[in-house]
Amino acid sequence: MSPLQFIWFLLIGVLFAGFFFLEGFDYGVGMATKGLARNDQEKNQLIATIGPVWDGNEVWLITAGGAMFASFPFWYSALFSGYYLILFIILVGLIIRGVSFEFKAKSPENKQGLWGATLVLGSFLVPFFFGVMFISMIQGMPLDAKGNMSATFTDYINLFSIVGGVAVVLMSYLHGLNYIALKTTGPVRERAKMQAKKLYWVLYAGLVVFAILLYLQTDFFKLHFAATLIWVVLIVLLTVAAHVAVTKGKEMAAFLASGLTFIALVGLLFNGLFPRVMISSLSSKYDLLISTASSSPYTLKVMTIVVCVFLPFVLAYIGWTYYIFHKRISHRPESETGY
Repeated sequence: MSPLQFIWFLLIGVLFAGFFFLEGFDYGVGMATKGLARNDQEKNQLIATIGPVWDGNEVWLITAGGAMFASFPFWYSALFSGYYLILFIILVGLIIRGVSFEFKAKSPENKQGLWGATLVLGSFLVPFFFGVMFISMIQGMPLDAKGNMSATFTDYINLFSIVGGVAVVLMSYLHGLNYIALKTTGPVRERAKMQAKKLYWVLYAGLVVFAILLYLQTDFFKLHFAATLIWVVLIVLLTVAAHVAVTKGKEMAAFLASGLTFIALVGLLFNGLFPRVMISSLSSKYDLLISTASSSPYTLKVMTIVVCVFLPFVLAYIGWTYYIFHKRISHRPESETGY
């Protein structure tokens, strides 16, 4: 394995971590329009908190997919062909969620409920099926010597993958609640904090089940015992830190801790995969490795130069966007809400 191959494996992990950190609270806010808001004014208030940033957050996912296509084409082909239906459902969720913002704002009052429902549904489908995809992937899929996947329903949908999907949904919802508490004023802010305090106890139970299934259903502890244990403990500690911060009313700390929990989860998954990118349940000799799934050294070199040149500008733009829209969204009449 060359240094550039390792760097691009790490970079793809960073891109997915950034996606879940930023887009995770988007999905949580979308679900909260049903689970937290009590009237149309509060729903519009919640949507306004993510209105300026949600589409920019999704760029992280597009970039991760593009980086995978360019740097690890064999990984890309195995993943996107083997998970075609799941990724199609994720795409549908992204589409119906994206159009709901504009359609809800421009639809007559008797039709707005429909687009509000698509926002909630899309915000649930995407994190749930991402959880299903990644967890089933680390369990191992029936990948043959040519990188073709011949999976059955239970390879995709099983106890561990469902637990993973529910866990990602719950983490997204809590991340969204922390973001709402940070970005709003009025009754919805206090309600978000109260709901988060209760739901963290549910997440603790889910993490215990997740850790047990991780030990039983994957080879992570067998291959990387110390590193896997460290990542699992870090996830638990960050979850506790977020819960404590919510209890003490430290909204920024709670938001950062819940976001870092997502980053730790991605770190756990990529650490366990290393030095593989896809695990074959048929035979370990069919595993897709970083060293064999990557593009040519020249391609990786050119991509690295491009990233070094443009990434600072992209990060600066993202930081500037969040700075410009850092103020809280107050409880205001529907006619004054722009999203």
